[in-house]
Amino acid sequence: LHKPADFDAHRKYPLFVVIHGGPTGVSRPVPYTSSTYPIDIWVPRGALVLEPNYRGSAGYGEKFRALNVRNLGIGDAWDVLSGVDSLIAKGFVDPARVGTMGWSQGGYISAFLATHDSARFKAISVGAGISDWMTYYVNTDIHPFTRTYLKATPWDDPDIYAKTSPITYIKQAKTPTLIQHGDADQRVPPPNAFELYQGMQDQHVPVKLIVYKGFGGIGHGPSKPKSYRAVMDHNLEWFDRYLFETTAKPTSEQKP
Repeated sequence: LHKPADFDAHRKYPLFVVIHGGPTGVSRPVPYTSSTYPIDIWVPRGALVLEPNYRGSAGYGEKFRALNVRNLGIGDAWDVLSGVDSLIAKGFVDPARVGTMGWSQGGYISAFLATHDSARFKAISVGAGISDWMTYYVNTDIHPFTRTYLKATPWDDPDIYAKTSPITYIKQAKTPTLIQHGDADQRVPPPNAFELYQGMQDQHVPVKLIVYKGFGGIGHGPSKPKSYRAVMDHNLEWFDRYLFETTAKPTSEQKP
């Protein structure tokens, strides 16, 4: 948990939840390590930032890493929500100003929260996130991933694919959502973004889709300073609008 230097436990702060990818990634107690989300701007401006290590994260043993097998989204999201609830219970978080965001697996969990637990959040950002595991399975460059975690192909067990897919719960979506995706992402191909975007539009949810050109490698995330800056600027603008209720001035004029 990152706190402002003048933190006062008697005040109520907006809370930004930044969810790591992986799922076997890990967030460490080192300030301002994100190159996608402007933690170093939000905290000095008076926000709390929570980086949860949900089940499946590295560093807690093999048993912990296996807790999201056939439990993707469901258990992960519960872990994130339990962290949020714990901070709200301490009295220094404004429950009406909570936002969540993440890239890759963190984007998937954010998408799951956007459709399954939408009422809990004021704004959400989904970066290169999975919206539908079946769509992911037939497009990704790593087909074994879903077979490893869901223990089935979509043809063998379509129910587990539906249960763990954010798009299944799209009619519950209400939270303003920013969707960010690379145009040539091989790991989580763009149809995942298009599906979530169209579903939210059909439900009349405030949603913005930004597709970026020029991500290097497999296209799964920004790889150059200008693209990092553009992704971060768009997150700054989005959350400033909904959690700080201001219009942020971009730190860069870089276009996606």
